[in-house]
Amino acid sequence: MPDSSASIVLFDGVCNLCNGFVQFIISHDPAGRFRFTALQSEAGQALLARYGQLPAATPETVMLLENGQLYTHSTAALRIAKGLNWPWRGVAAALVLPRFLRDAAYRFVARNRYRWFGRQESCWLPTPELKARFL
Repeated sequence: MPDSSASIVLFDGVCNLCNGFVQFIISHDPAGRFRFTALQSEAGQALLARYGQLPAATPETVMLLENGQLYTHSTAALRIAKGLNWPWRGVAAALVLPRFLRDAAYRFVARNRYRWFGRQESCWLPTPELKARFL
């Protein structure tokens, strides 16, 4: 189990949008700050259980485990953006917007992501070079 100071992104491993988001994070995180695990993976399920989250048949959110705190929905996505290089870090300014508005927009995209972006039959596997960043 990773230590509580690690920044871990939990994502829907069969969602094309989510996989694209993970690849985006990797390419804009030159320091390698973030580590990753699919929500459907053994490591992802263990983290969900550890933080009292029930696994969903269809995960609706990306999650960020940072400094022992689990963030979901728009807060997770924006806190991830905050950890990227410029100009993407500036997107985190949206954290000042009311959460109910941010999460409404987030949930709208989440509900439609399979229809708009598709899904895979199985979780995306990282390349050998990236494998160290995945749990």
